[in-house]
This record gives sequence, structure tokens and C-alpha cells, in this order.
Amino acid sequence: MANANELADMGAVELKVLMDSHKVSPVEVLEACISRIEQYNPKINAFCATSFERARQEARAVEKAIARGEPRGLLSGLPIGVKDLEETEGLLTTYGSPLFRANLPGQDNELVRRIRAAGAIVVGKTNVPEMGAGANTRNPVWGATGNPFNPSLNAGGSSGGAAAALAANMVPLCSGSDTGGSLRIPAAKCGVVGLRTSPGLVPSERKLLGWTPISVVGPMGRNVADTWLQLAATAGVAPNDPLSYNFAMTPSMEGLPAVDLSRLRVGYTEDFGVCDVDNDIRQVFRDKIASLRHVFASCEEIEVDMQHAHRCFDVVRAEAFVGSLQAAYESDPDSLGPNPRANYEMGIQMSLRDCVWASAEQTRIFRRFQKLFDQYDLILSPTTPVSAFPWEQPYLDRINGVPLENYYRWLALTYVVTLATNPALSMPMGLDHLRMPFGMQVIGKFRGDLELLLAAHALEAYCQNVPELQRPRPDLNALALSKVDLWTPVTHPPLSAELHESVADGRPAV
Repeated sequence: MANANELADMGAVELKVLMDSHKVSPVEVLEACISRIEQYNPKINAFCATSFERARQEARAVEKAIARGEPRGLLSGLPIGVKDLEETEGLLTTYGSPLFRANLPGQDNELVRRIRAAGAIVVGKTNVPEMGAGANTRNPVWGATGNPFNPSLNAGGSSGGAAAALAANMVPLCSGSDTGGSLRIPAAKCGVVGLRTSPGLVPSERKLLGWTPISVVGPMGRNVADTWLQLAATAGVAPNDPLSYNFAMTPSMEGLPAVDLSRLRVGYTEDFGVCDVDNDIRQVFRDKIASLRHVFASCEEIEVDMQHAHRCFDVVRAEAFVGSLQAAYESDPDSLGPNPRANYEMGIQMSLRDCVWASAEQTRIFRRFQKLFDQYDLILSPTTPVSAFPWEQPYLDRINGVPLENYYRWLALTYVVTLATNPALSMPMGLDHLRMPFGMQVIGKFRGDLELLLAAHALEAYCQNVPELQRPRPDLNALALSKVDLWTPVTHPPLSAELHESVADGRPAV
């Protein structure tokens, strides 16, 4: 029988097989994850609120169901971390904002309902930037999340807590969400897999502007097969998301025909013609392409017209933030941190004419981008333009010494793909020039999520046998000995007894 460390290190698909075959119990798996969280979370602050006692009750119930041979859900018994932007019944959902520091939802939202209905065991909430704004996970409620490869560096965002938890093997699965790269960027920074799904594939109930495709929810895992498993449990139509649609897929990748990489036509770009990219990262990307190009039928540089993408994204992103922050801003502008407030104030300066132009330009970007897939099966790019930087630095303000226009412009490699609406996956592909994880953005055709995952699965299998392309692992022994401690209690107003129960190890929200 595997010991606790071995269980914590296993992926979701592997654990599912062991539990279904009675070789390991859901209780053992959960306790291994809790032990890992208790050991490493003080170093990286990936989890904020936790729900260990409820999780233990649910694990015992799954154990009994397995013993009785009862039918169970696709994720039955698998521990999962839920991003702290998703309303979770009975568990603090703060959005990283002091406005919601005591928010204890009375019910799960659509995504969490599906996760629980599939049998997954929610062990806690993963950390985010305030209101999900930005790609550095730090907020005034829970503090900063550090990178498991170096806890003094950032883990990306806004799904930074999720990516860090996966990289440190705290849980086998986490939920994520993505507007301009919020799922892909932390996956790249922490050496895990994150899929920005096609809009509507996984329904999202929390979007105030339900008809916009800019924001999606999606799965995160340590490998492609685990990511597929979570997607299979959460995809499909829902009456509370007007973009959702019917979708059927097999519950696992096992038994599906393997993609022949030698038949794929691959295009690549360092910068989509408009994105600032650090010169060292450009060279790292070129080296990765050089190591890969011989395995494909063809691999050539692409050209695509994205000349107005920055302004277009500014407008469509601002629309979403105005919608979500209007009530808070009009009530008390000072209650919002600098990033959320800047987003709102940018948005209210825009006109109807701006919004109409941006919607039309996004349509033009979409149509131009889809024409590329007449020639290519996949498009590759770097996921992020720089290596991980210190989390004390709120955001990246310059690349190659040149100042950036605003605090999120460094996300351009991912947000130009957001505008096109194609599914995009970030997968680990070795290390960069600073020995930190390098993430490759792999982009599929319109609504081609499954084809993308199958191709990424084949690419992952190839990379596992090439040292410079293998998925990197953090040195957890070095992390344990690190003097960095991101889990520091601070002065706070008293919480009610029921809130104390849901705060990680009694750590208060501030």
C-alpha cells in the first residue's frame, strides 16, 4: 500500500483507478492531501479557507459507497481545490477583497455544484488577486501566494493559488478561470496544465454579463489526462449560462486513438506581432521549437493581424469589470484596491462608440484567426513574456527595459487568444533561462477543445522523454527548509465562530 507522500504525489486518474479497485481508500487519499497542505501551505499560501472536517465526512461516505458497490460520480473521492472566486456553500468565498471577508455563501454556484455532483471532495479555496484582477496572486485578505519552485517569486494569477497547490502536490485537481490568461499564466509559472475552454463549454453562473465570451472557467491538473477528467465532469449546457451548449465526451482518455504528431501541421509565433516579450524568453521559445519541429509534419512561423488587439481587449475587459464592480464603487470607491479601482475607472471613461468598435474588432480578430486553421492544426507560442518575478512587485511594469502601458499589458500573449475565443492550453515544457518553469501555449481550432487535449496529450508523452522538455518538479525538501513564510497572522476584527471553522488552520481573513 502506498504511503501518504506517494498518494499525495499521484495524479487524479491514477488515484481514481486505485480507489475504484479498492487498493486505496478515499480517506487515505484525503489525509495525504491534508498532510501536504499543512506541511507546505505556510511556505506558499496556496490555500486560504479550508474545509477539512466536511471533507473528512465526505471521504468516509465515499469509502462506504465503494464498499457497497454503489454507482458514483466521475470525480468520486478525489480532493479538489476551488478558486476563491467561486461561491462555495458553507465555505468562505472572499474574492480576495475586504468587502467579502466574511462572505459565507448559502449555496454552491454552478461550477461547484457540478464538481460536488461528480463526487469530488472540496478541501478548500485557492488564493486569488483582489477581485481576480491581475496576474500576481496577492490580496489584502489572505496575502500573497509564492511559487513552489521559489516562494519569493510569484505564482501568476489569478488562478495562482490553484497552480501552486497543484505544483506542490497538495491536491490532484483544482478549478480555474481565465479572462486574459488567469488560468494559463499561473499554470505556466508553476509547471502544471491549465485549459482555457471554449466560451460556454463549462458553464459559469457568476458572470453578470452572461453573453460575453471573455471570461471562462476551466480545469487545471498536473497533466493532460487529469485535466480531461475534470472537464468531462463539468462540461455541458446549463440554464444559467446563455453561452453554454450541449457537449458529450468520454470520461477518460484511455482507449482513445493516439494523435500522430508526425501528421500535425503546426504554426508558431513568438509574439503575435504585437506582444512585448523578453529577449531571453524569445530565445528559450526558439530553443523549444528547435527541439520539437522535427516531430511534426510541418512547423512554421505564422503571421496574423492583431494590430488593434490591445485597445480591443482594454474595452471588452473594462465592460466586464464595470459590470461586476459598479455597486461597490458607487457605494465606496475606497473599498476597492488599486487594481480593481483602476479597472472600473478606465471602463467608465469609455463610450458606447468604444464598445461598438471593440465588439466589431473582436469579430474581425476572430474571423482572421480562424483562417489560420485552414493551414494549421495547432498554433504554439510562449504563455508568458517573462520568467517569474518577485511577488512583492505588484505587476510587471517593463519588458526589455521599455515601460508597459498599464499593469496588465504583460498578459498580452494570452489575451490576444482570449479575443479570438479559441481553446488554449498552457502545458509545462522544461525550464527557462532562470531555471523556472516554462509554459508553452498550445492553441486549437474554434471549439476544438477535445482535439486540442488529444494533441497536447501526445505532445506531453513525447516531451517526457526529452530532458529539456520534461515537466519540471519543485524541490519540496528545499521548500520545506525555506525561510520564507507567507502564512503570517495579522491584526483583525474577530470572526464569528462559524467563520473560524472555515478558515485555514484558524488563520483569519483580514
